[in-house]
Amino acid sequence: MSKTCKWYNMCPLKRFYEEGKLKRKWIEEYCMGDYKRCVRYKLEEAGIPHSDNMLPNGKIMKSL
Repeated sequence: MSKTCKWYNMCPLKRFYEEGKLKRKWIEEYCMGDYKRCVRYKLEEAGIPHSDNMLPNGKIMKSL
């Protein structure tokens, strides 16, 4: 049973996905899957600012 990340509704990745700019695999794999391995999640939990266009694997996607 997968659980949704508690940050999902306010995460910019949700908006990027809804706008068609981000592939569903990111949402399924991280946001609705193993979100605790998401770099964004880890940074958010630690209170560390990060770029909106950072992917769950920590890479920056300049096109976002």
